[in-house]
Amino acid sequence: MKYYGGIDLGGTNSKIGILDETGKIVYSTIVKTESSLGYEESVKKLSDHIKFGLEKNGISYSDFVSLGIGVPGPIVNKSTVLMWANFPWPNNLNLAKEFENELLKPVFLDNDVNVITLGELWVGAAKGYKNVLGMAIGTGIGGGVVVNGEIISGKNGASGEIGHIPIEKKGRLCGCGKRGCFEAYASATGIARIAKDRLQVNKNNELYNLTYGRDPEAKDVFECAKNGDKLSLDIVEETAEYLAIGISSALSILDSDIVVIGGGVALAGDFLIDKIKKYLPEYLMSSIVNNVEIKIAKLGNDAGIYGAAYLAMQSVK
Repeated sequence: MKYYGGIDLGGTNSKIGILDETGKIVYSTIVKTESSLGYEESVKKLSDHIKFGLEKNGISYSDFVSLGIGVPGPIVNKSTVLMWANFPWPNNLNLAKEFENELLKPVFLDNDVNVITLGELWVGAAKGYKNVLGMAIGTGIGGGVVVNGEIISGKNGASGEIGHIPIEKKGRLCGCGKRGCFEAYASATGIARIAKDRLQVNKNNELYNLTYGRDPEAKDVFECAKNGDKLSLDIVEETAEYLAIGISSALSILDSDIVVIGGGVALAGDFLIDKIKKYLPEYLMSSIVNNVEIKIAKLGNDAGIYGAAYLAMQSVK
């Protein structure tokens, strides 16, 4: 049996896993990344955890083939991080080489949402499909694009940045500094912003009572909407329509078999998915909308290590 490592690299915590070639996790742990100590220290620490996991499970080092890593930033050549999100590490860092120096095994990198999408493709909601649009809807909206079973990263490692598709001219300000971006309307941040604005003029509702004395969050909006609160329901309907617009824009280019939606907003489940499906026909060609699946991601917090291990497996074939 051959084994592959997967690391979901986070600014605070990193998830580490060792999987066999069937997709079974044989070892997993979560450790502090301690990125402030510098990349050299973090690389050594994470590599040591991989070695420990192999030894603990009696896996011969010769049966450990390669390591994959999901990174919050654009990646080129499956090796180099062009820029970092929330890491004090140098840009244009060949992180794969740093890990290879520690492990003496091949190491491959990709953007974290791309890697999560690969995980869903391998053993999750997109298993059995070849063309996948993965979405992570949380603070922002990230995307992963799989075509014919392979991740598409693009020249600058920025393929799948669907959160910055413009959906409204001179619209709401996005965290990227531009206006009218998809994620300014349909991310958890966008939902919370809309709720806060509307509660300033409408205080006769369940959402106001629930969040009195604090700022509303997206999860509050969904909770109240499920209870029938009209203001919250209106926000969810508006969000679902914006999600349909953004998804339609992406699918009009990609014509994917399936869209897999993860992240915090996806915890709303079919309550949200059904509304997105209701609006899709208004914005998407019938030949696509009638043949695309929309599903909630299945792998949860382990998606990153599944996908990173699958990246490692794919890349050495």
